Amino acid sequence: MNVLLLSMPDSFEHMAPVAIRMPNGALTSLAGNVDPHHRVAVADLVLVQGRVAATVERLVQEREPDVVGLSVMTFQRRTAFRLIGLVRALRPAARIVVGGYDPSLAPDAWASPELGVDFVVRGEGETTFRDLLRALESGDGHARICGLSWRDAEGRFHHNPDRAVQRLADGSLRLPRRDARVLGGYTLLGRSVDVIETSRGCTFDCSFCSIIEMRGRNFHAYDFARVLDDIRDARAHGAQCLFIVDDNVTLDVKRFEALCAAIVEAGLNRIDYVVQAMTSAIADHGETLAPRMREAGFRYVFLGIENVLDEDLGFLKAAAKNIRHEGGRRVGNATTAAIDHLHRHGMYVVGGLIVGNPSDTPESIEANLRFARRYVDWPYIQHPTPYPRTPMTKDLDARGLITNDRLEEYDGTTAVVKSEHLGAEEIEFLRWKAERWMKLRHFPVALRHSPGFCLRHGPAMVAHTFRGASWKYWVGMESDRDVFRRYRQIRKAEREYLETPARSAR
Repeated sequence: MNVLLLSMPDSFEHMAPVAIRMPNGALTSLAGNVDPHHRVAVADLVLVQGRVAATVERLVQEREPDVVGLSVMTFQRRTAFRLIGLVRALRPAARIVVGGYDPSLAPDAWASPELGVDFVVRGEGETTFRDLLRALESGDGHARICGLSWRDAEGRFHHNPDRAVQRLADGSLRLPRRDARVLGGYTLLGRSVDVIETSRGCTFDCSFCSIIEMRGRNFHAYDFARVLDDIRDARAHGAQCLFIVDDNVTLDVKRFEALCAAIVEAGLNRIDYVVQAMTSAIADHGETLAPRMREAGFRYVFLGIENVLDEDLGFLKAAAKNIRHEGGRRVGNATTAAIDHLHRHGMYVVGGLIVGNPSDTPESIEANLRFARRYVDWPYIQHPTPYPRTPMTKDLDARGLITNDRLEEYDGTTAVVKSEHLGAEEIEFLRWKAERWMKLRHFPVALRHSPGFCLRHGPAMVAHTFRGASWKYWVGMESDRDVFRRYRQIRKAEREYLETPARSAR
């Protein structure tokens, strides 16, 4: 069968698209785990944000897909709906399959007969999607495929039982098929970037996180031989930088330390690695872990700081992973200790913070912004966002704090929730106003590491960071609020990824 797998063009706005374009690792994992006779093409549409419809039209014409799959997050739902309409117009007989966080957690949103979705793959997709292709090929029914929702001949949707989470150590999942990608241009500040995973899952229960709702509280890891083969394969496909996309790799610190040592021993430490980490793990074990990480090639560490105020950490249910321990006792917040360990060993901190929580005031938001200015190298500051089925969503809804149901704006940096003291737009303004200057401060570091790229694309990166600012602003004739209003209009226009070719308009 001919299979076309698409990831959405909608991107987060923390960095300019010219500076960061990441591949969707889930789609290449699907491609690597279907039966090998299928002809699979993977297209990450973030690479063609300015020509999405034209690219999809070309790929459908060239590939003549029998099955088209879309990987979708909640803020990408509107774009996915439009893409489905385009594919239906171009190739009416193709079977449409959707998966990812949004279809998994809100499958009923994809069940409308007018939308035209045939199947929803819920949760981890490799085995479910493989079994679906086998059923389509053989003509067998779909009722026994766990993790699948499907439409019958009368248009009714059925939800099969959930599939158990994959036990990665059993070796049943093959490596991703990176050669299935049909578009190019992945980059992290001018260096070719790819993604790998060494584990899946988390046992914490942060109120904002979709992972627990998606797969429950568990942790499963690949063996190191498989991880190292994955790194080698990514390098063979040109990767100079790797983002380890594990949900919580520092949940098992001893394993992570051993992985760093294995990377060094295998001679794979000339790659720049990026990883997400818990502050408590880095603070408690940083004396030994941080030097091992740096030796292995880790450069950027995304720290889930979440918030520096205890009341907000309580709302986010993130206090436990931000506690420092000594001798088995809790001895305060782990954040500054974790940052110190990383900085002393030459790594840079991407600071993940969430502001605009129910009790937030201008002063509490400023406390977090002040912390970010002082300690983090690159801010990744978001607002509480009511994603499907998370405990946070239920809490915010019960308090009447959700002010916006336009899902395309649920991108983390558009405030769609007010606090008990501030409107959503004011919360967003306070973050936006401060964050621009924090980002600019990191530019010299990027310039030293990737001078050619930054000299060539630096003006576009700065323009993206300060979009909305005119010459009147720089000479004091316009206020920050004038620029913010213009920025919001620009951001609204940026979300319109799908131009409409004549054939898709019918």
